[in-house]
Amino acid sequence: GNKTSVVVFIILGFSQHPDMKVFFFILFLCVYIITVLGNLIILLVINMDPALHTPMYFFLRNLSFLEICYTSVTLPRMLINLLSGDTSISFAGCAAQMYFFLFFGATECCLLAAMAYDRYRAICNPLHYMDIMNKKVCMQLAASSWICGNLVALGHTTFIFSLPFCGSNVINHFFCEIQPVLMLVCGDTYWNELQIILAAAFVILMPFLLILVSYGLIISSILKIRSAKGRYKAFSTCSSHLTVVTIFYGTAVFIYIRPKSSYHMDVDKVLSLFYSVVTPILNPIIYSLRNREVKGALSKMRMKLFHAN
Repeated sequence: GNKTSVVVFIILGFSQHPDMKVFFFILFLCVYIITVLGNLIILLVINMDPALHTPMYFFLRNLSFLEICYTSVTLPRMLINLLSGDTSISFAGCAAQMYFFLFFGATECCLLAAMAYDRYRAICNPLHYMDIMNKKVCMQLAASSWICGNLVALGHTTFIFSLPFCGSNVINHFFCEIQPVLMLVCGDTYWNELQIILAAAFVILMPFLLILVSYGLIISSILKIRSAKGRYKAFSTCSSHLTVVTIFYGTAVFIYIRPKSSYHMDVDKVLSLFYSVVTPILNPIIYSLRNREVKGALSKMRMKLFHAN
């Protein structure tokens, strides 16, 4: 049975640098505000501009909402810990934080794959694009991403928190991440770790494989376009998505698909910051700076606000 005796965890966060507490608080508060506002603006712009009511922006709207949720799992709690000095979290609270983090993270993996499929259809089947990527198909792809994320998170969280915790309760991380929590489990966790790595490999690599296949077909189609201007225009429609995929998967693969023996606390904390905090703040910047339609919609919204005042 479950021999759990730990009822409260202590999250170390960045407590090794007490002199930097004020700096970290201001930094992460600014990051959180910018992330939420940036993604809210993207949502607002897409909703207000009928020209952006297309499959591509339907998925971008889902991604922006997802990024707000994803960041809200870790940053508010981190800010409270920095402000109050109380870094404890209950057993149930830790399980809930891990569940929601995995839920939104796995959903993003699937959603990025759906967005790659959308770009493949737009570039490789332009004449039938709107028929293939109709509202029903877009809804099904988005719903499948959220359902898959929920199932993955539920399975991982239930499995990990059914293991016995009877030793240290100190999590050397800034939130309840899988690897540092797994290090607190009693006894040999080799098979548990192997199961988690295999499951993570499936969740991360399967969507990534679909993205690679989609972009392989996209590149093949782009190379067949005779004019350089046409090739540039075709590639520019998926460059933002490709940038986000590279950043997100680059760190996620390194974090999850490797054995515990290669886990280095301080290095992995920084990497976790990158995909859990930096990526959500970059997404609205990448999509607004690299996307002509979004920039145009932003300009129109600014003009409306200016004339209204």
